[in-house]
Amino acid sequence: MNKIKLTALPCICVDVFDGIEMIRPGGEALNFAVHASRFTNIDVTLLGVIGKDKYAEVIMDSIAKFAIDKKHIRIDERHQTANNMTYLTESGDRYYKDDSWNGSILDNIVLNDDEIKILSESDVVFVHFWASCLSQVIELKKTHGFKLVVDFDVYRDFADMERFAPYIDFFMISGSEELLPMFRGLSNKYSCLFNVSLAEHGSVTYFNGQEYRVQAVKVESIIDTTGCGDSYHAGFVCSYMLENDIKKAMNVGSEIAAETLKHYGGF
Repeated sequence: MNKIKLTALPCICVDVFDGIEMIRPGGEALNFAVHASRFTNIDVTLLGVIGKDKYAEVIMDSIAKFAIDKKHIRIDERHQTANNMTYLTESGDRYYKDDSWNGSILDNIVLNDDEIKILSESDVVFVHFWASCLSQVIELKKTHGFKLVVDFDVYRDFADMERFAPYIDFFMISGSEELLPMFRGLSNKYSCLFNVSLAEHGSVTYFNGQEYRVQAVKVESIIDTTGCGDSYHAGFVCSYMLENDIKKAMNVGSEIAAETLKHYGGF
């Protein structure tokens, strides 16, 4: 079979873990790309912007061994590579403070001609909802018809989210049981996969009004939850693109997410 061309953009950053002298590469796009590269029939391209500093070196060194096309990542020496001071509870859950995020380098991304060409030739594109280039990506989706994956994370303006639903193929969000009727309803109106992550309670997907549910893979000792959602999304999307099986894709995502919980960082 022909390989599926997947592009992830634009959040590339580092998580700096407080108190343990650890810097780990991360960001939704980077984590997604790394886990997607595990699938032999997926060709992965990573787009984004980094600075020219120690954080950028950590990022590029960490992904050197992965089968990811990295040559289109921009370098902007005017800004520091995006970084996030990350704090951990005793149980391994991460949390952040008001001044944790330093990501000005990602605030005003406008896709250049090279990046537009890459997206136009992609089969599937992953982007998170807060990406400054989201509107540009959606316009390209309208023109070129690639499958679009959007991570809404914990966003909760449902009227705003529904505006995007007609253009999205994989609608990914972190939620809870009380939100599920909303997404079941949306799945009767729009022909995309609505996937709701329920953390330790597993995940639910709605497609054409039908519900699919899987349990989370149990992990005895959780080290860090960073990147767990990104790894699930990568497993789900790649498996579905290759096999068109919703339940199997959810289980693949859950297995990869469970592995991520066993170490610091997203991969």
